[in-house]
Amino acid sequence: MKNLTTLLFDLDGTLINTNELIISSFLHTLHHYYPNRYKREDVYPFMGPTLVETFSNIDPERTEEMVQRYRAYNLANHDALVTQFDGVFETVRTLKENDYKLAIVSTKMRDTVIKGLKLTNLYPFFDVIVALDDVKHPKPHPEPLQKALNALGSKPEEALMIGDNYHDINGGKNAGTKTAGVSWSVKGKEFLQSFHPDYMLDSMADLLDILEIGTAGR
Repeated sequence: MKNLTTLLFDLDGTLINTNELIISSFLHTLHHYYPNRYKREDVYPFMGPTLVETFSNIDPERTEEMVQRYRAYNLANHDALVTQFDGVFETVRTLKENDYKLAIVSTKMRDTVIKGLKLTNLYPFFDVIVALDDVKHPKPHPEPLQKALNALGSKPEEALMIGDNYHDINGGKNAGTKTAGVSWSVKGKEFLQSFHPDYMLDSMADLLDILEIGTAGR
């Protein structure tokens, strides 16, 4: 699609593989408060919403305490457990070389977003980062996407939101952008397809086909 100029990316589970880190962080936290109650598959639904949203539904009285325990473990184990999905670096580099405007729109805190981007050598490619601490309303509210678009000088109709969760798809729809799900989502391709994204990526390189980027460039 030649009319697309702007790509908004979720980070976790989309550009970088933080699945093991997130699952381990949840299990570490939950086992502290509720020993042996939660199994690996039990925390999958917690991936995507904000930590406050998740933990307040579990234990409203200790939400902040649980968030802090999660973040401490997550930060301490970040570099050991985070990896990059195949083809991401090459695709994002190609997009940048073809003058696409790129932004991260994440429900993580800014410092942790930057840490992940630097670890995987993606940091130089992104003009704008909109993190949880930059907004009042996280995805799927349109505010984070609107803030990214405003910073990039882009309109919703020329943008594509790419993510691994329904918050990304619904956030894109709410902001008026096109949307793309990624089939490597830990929740599964069929789950994401139920939210009717405009595109489903089986690899990040599929973006180059959607944008009609050939060997001759844009």
